[in-house]
Amino acid sequence: MIRHIVLFTWTETATDEQKATVTTELRKLPGAIPQLRSYTVGDDAGINQGNYAYAVVADFDSVEDYLVYRDHAQHQAVIAEHIKPIVASRAAVQIEL
Repeated sequence: MIRHIVLFTWTETATDEQKATVTTELRKLPGAIPQLRSYTVGDDAGINQGNYAYAVVADFDSVEDYLVYRDHAQHQAVIAEHIKPIVASRAAVQIEL
């Protein structure tokens, strides 16, 4: 199994509405990409200072399934239209479980 983890911080000018739209649009992806085995997105809980602001955690049965998600047109559109305009920093990793 492959776990894909992405962390974001937002620009200072990112609005609450823009951030909420990211969540709304990302949560549509499991219905469009059947290769997603598990999918969790959301804001940092605010427990520790210095954390990233937002996380995406996705599980896939195989590298091939992850690549379908990575390259899927709807996923790429969410990135281009909703995430890139407000992202200040991004970190990502894929791990084998």
